[in-house]
Amino acid sequence: MNFLEICKQRCSVRSYTNQSVSAEDLDYLLEAARLAPSAVNFQPWIFIVVREEANRLKIQKSYNREWFKSAPLYIVICGDHEQAWKRKSDGKDHCDIDIAIAVEHICLAATERKLGTCWVCNFDEQILSAALAIPAHIEPIAILPVGHPNPESLCQETAKVRKPLQEIIRWEKF
Repeated sequence: MNFLEICKQRCSVRSYTNQSVSAEDLDYLLEAARLAPSAVNFQPWIFIVVREEANRLKIQKSYNREWFKSAPLYIVICGDHEQAWKRKSDGKDHCDIDIAIAVEHICLAATERKLGTCWVCNFDEQILSAALAIPAHIEPIAILPVGHPNPESLCQETAKVRKPLQEIIRWEKF
């Protein structure tokens, strides 16, 4: 499958089978994240893999949605703002940007492996941090549920609606 095909197939999956994710597939996703670029190569990320049922239940308290509970594992992606690169001119912290790149690497790698993911950012940060004993200087930025999509998942049948290129591209004028 070529890259554009992977991009076209990647979608937010909100329904998973009970089939577990293989160690080989999980390693592949984590390696894709590890290889993601970051500002000045500072790599200010931490990936917390949550598979055990008791720990999954703790994570689910931070984002109480039925569909979320069906995922067999979660990857909680955290940013270390102490390690992140800051732009000299205005101090802009690039941690969130770096994390976003790594998360999308995981999502695209999962799509290639026929796995589903969905960015979850609307969680209760305090509940999640307490559940995972995350230190105060580390920020949980996203939770990725990962699993095998249910065949009847709406995601696979719904065409993506994207703006046409001519609407989003601006060419320089001299």
